[in-house]
Amino acid sequence: MSKKGSEIIVSSLENHNVPFIFGIPGAKIDGVFDTLEDHGPQLILARHEQNAAFMAQAIGRLTGEPGVVIATSGPGASNLATGLVTATAEGDPVLALAGQVKRSDLSKLTHQSMDNAALFAPITKYSSEIQDPETLSENIANAFRIAKTAKKGASFLSIPQDVTDGEVQGEAIKPLSAPILGAASEEDIADLTKRIRDAKLPTLLVGMRASGKKETAAIRKLVEKTGLPVVETFQGAGIISRELENHFFGRVGLFRNQPGDMLLKRSDLVLAIGYDPIEYEARNWNAEKDARIVVIDEVPMEIDQYMQPEAELIGSIAKTIEKLSDSIDSYQLSTDADHYLSTLQDKLTNGRHKSETAEGRVHPLEVIDTLQQNVTDEMTVTVDVGSHYIWMARHFRSYEPRHLLFSNGMQTLGVALPWAISSALVRPNTQIFSVSGDGGFLFSAQELETAVRLKQKIIHLIWNDGSYNMVEFQEEMKYDRSSGVHFGPVDFVKYAEAFGAKGLRATSKAELETAIQEGLATEGPVIIDIPIDYSDNKELGKTILPDQFY
Repeated sequence: MSKKGSEIIVSSLENHNVPFIFGIPGAKIDGVFDTLEDHGPQLILARHEQNAAFMAQAIGRLTGEPGVVIATSGPGASNLATGLVTATAEGDPVLALAGQVKRSDLSKLTHQSMDNAALFAPITKYSSEIQDPETLSENIANAFRIAKTAKKGASFLSIPQDVTDGEVQGEAIKPLSAPILGAASEEDIADLTKRIRDAKLPTLLVGMRASGKKETAAIRKLVEKTGLPVVETFQGAGIISRELENHFFGRVGLFRNQPGDMLLKRSDLVLAIGYDPIEYEARNWNAEKDARIVVIDEVPMEIDQYMQPEAELIGSIAKTIEKLSDSIDSYQLSTDADHYLSTLQDKLTNGRHKSETAEGRVHPLEVIDTLQQNVTDEMTVTVDVGSHYIWMARHFRSYEPRHLLFSNGMQTLGVALPWAISSALVRPNTQIFSVSGDGGFLFSAQELETAVRLKQKIIHLIWNDGSYNMVEFQEEMKYDRSSGVHFGPVDFVKYAEAFGAKGLRATSKAELETAIQEGLATEGPVIIDIPIDYSDNKELGKTILPDQFY
């Protein structure tokens, strides 16, 4: 018995165990939405396609399986672009489906006709337009498979309306077993073991592909056994556990002025594990081009004049690290190395300086301290882009991988609330926190209605200063003035209430503690407006001179 293409699409998603599908309907794809009324993944209706793509991206990051987003033709499809380029850049698997005009209209200048596949080809791993209803399921299976293999990213399928509505004789394909990578060779592991023994201060630089469950467990075992120091990228946040905190030397990802930068400079052997240059280019942390680097990853490193690895161990990161741990019988850093690391720990712990805070405003460190006291390890914190994200990346501790989420590949504004919505879906019995500036919040603030509709436990903190401040302070560093960064005020408490959420305002650290406690006791989303004191932001970009590394 034949089925409609829309039925095959939904059945294919079911076969791939897709739990949620995010999107907005339209005439060219409404057959799929009609089918979803009867069975298939839970439909999460979004308020903008870009935000739906962010939600799918978060599913990919949190679970390792592709999140799925669906949109209609024309602007419905093109609105996905920012979300998909962010997912691809940041290694998060996504499958995007978009409607298209009928095949007979593809060569005409008709309503909402455009070359979807060409639009998405440069910003996804795979982009194709399906021309035959019989190939719907195989296209979905291949796109799904491509999205979740390293480097993970987005796949895009354009589906003409008459393909969605067409008759299909075949059955929906079930997924094949994913290829299983093995460890690097015994020879390479033995060579790396010797390199570690011969080095005076070997250091682990752990990145986004090192933050999966298996990879994290293997890295923790290695650190516990050897005591090697670790620097996280922003997307590597949480790889080092609370129990191993003495081996954690901060995160790197923007300005080269952190204890982690000092350690990478001082180290005579950097093990780049699951690290991607888009997180923090080697020209930043290896500006002098003298780092000795060994790569452990699923994919070969992108090479440039600042990234010249002496060896690359390609394969399963987890299995390679496990074999490396087994090959090291015992290891002890030198007394000199221990002394240097203790000075860095002191910088990391005591290097937080706060000016006197303006009346009616809260200092970033006060926000972070209050948040830190209220966030437990199973909770998820999603962070938007802005000055707040630099403060959070440097000073907020997280002890479980993929529980503190940053956009550090594209630095995309507006991700925090959509990511929080997906976090609440994946981790429904935990409290979710999200953090944004007042600029970035309004990039996706309409999704507050989505969170309210889903009755989600999200507390969203808005660091409110009336400007695009991350741009502002960097402009001031370059030009001694800023331009194009100031906008008008918004009453975010009333905004929250208009959507059916609770709106609160905190103008001091004490008020913030009270507001968070009220938020924790509230069923449903809570917005906390925090007038922020950014007077110390000039310190964020302060340069460390080369002689300060020693």
